[in-house]
Amino acid sequence: MLDEKKPFVEKDFSAVTGQDRHGPLDTSRRNAIVAGAAMVAAFGLPGRSLAYQSSPASGPAPLGNNQGETHMNMITTKDGTKIYFKDWGTGRPVVFSHGWPLSADAWDAQMIFLGQHGYRVIAHDRRGHGRSEQSWNGNDMDTYADDLAELVQKLDIKNSIHVGHSTGGGEVARYISRHGTKRVAKAVLIASVPPLMLKTPANPGGTPIDAFDGLRASVQADRSQLWKDLSLAFYGYNRPTAKISEGVRESFWLQGMMAGFPAAYFCIKAFSETDQTEDLKKFDVPTLIMQGDDDQIVPFADSGLLQSKLIKGATLKVYKGAPHGLCTTLKDEMNADLLEFIKRKEARKVA
Repeated sequence: MLDEKKPFVEKDFSAVTGQDRHGPLDTSRRNAIVAGAAMVAAFGLPGRSLAYQSSPASGPAPLGNNQGETHMNMITTKDGTKIYFKDWGTGRPVVFSHGWPLSADAWDAQMIFLGQHGYRVIAHDRRGHGRSEQSWNGNDMDTYADDLAELVQKLDIKNSIHVGHSTGGGEVARYISRHGTKRVAKAVLIASVPPLMLKTPANPGGTPIDAFDGLRASVQADRSQLWKDLSLAFYGYNRPTAKISEGVRESFWLQGMMAGFPAAYFCIKAFSETDQTEDLKKFDVPTLIMQGDDDQIVPFADSGLLQSKLIKGATLKVYKGAPHGLCTTLKDEMNADLLEFIKRKEARKVA
């Protein structure tokens, strides 16, 4: 059952920060206000709604499936959920896993670049997101990883580089943990959620549960406005020197609105409460970790920095002043660094 908490609105935030001098705070709304205030602090969201807040690449590679399991760039998973994917170019495969609440389209800048450099690039819309089926069940890391494994198997992807951003990084980590690296040559985690976002006694640097409760409340209350507001912190557009692209913000909103309500809501628990410490310890392929030190969505100190300590032989690259959505705001630099890592010759297995 969905959380029934009321969203935190602007006048509530004013009250809790002492800006509302018109009378005492209604005690029936204290819990909502605490959650909303935590969310604003944790995600850099505005109080308004947070309230709680070259030549083209070659054509798609053949599907090569003789039993009708893929059709019109869709696969059907073992539980009957249809997953959309895009598959461009030819050459060594690079597989992308996107973040919440986006879709495979979030990777377009990387896919066109690598496709033009002789790689086969594949990205799917996670179940419930984008053009994939809006399933009620399976909005958890285990199922996300299993869906990715089915895609890899049905498209016969081998010797690949797996790239994950944000929640997608959690998907890649759980995929490696559950399915191994037989088909994986390298991994890239970009501003990714592992090992654990939630603040717990064992993870004191994490984000308090109130922030995630507030995020769920905002999805329920007005997710359209939430996506508009969240785009500011996501791309660092709330910083004084930021050069804001309204086109990028509109694309974020559009992709967010394509996500089904169940995925938009339930995925919050998946990306915030899944402890992936042990997943990271199972990495045995060359791994690149990329993150900005001004990530307002997934704080660097509790994600990329810890990943670099848990993954054997990992390479950590930190981008000074970069936001969570650095694949968009720093796409040229990111693309060049991705290509250099992919081309680098090194032992497949890390000792």
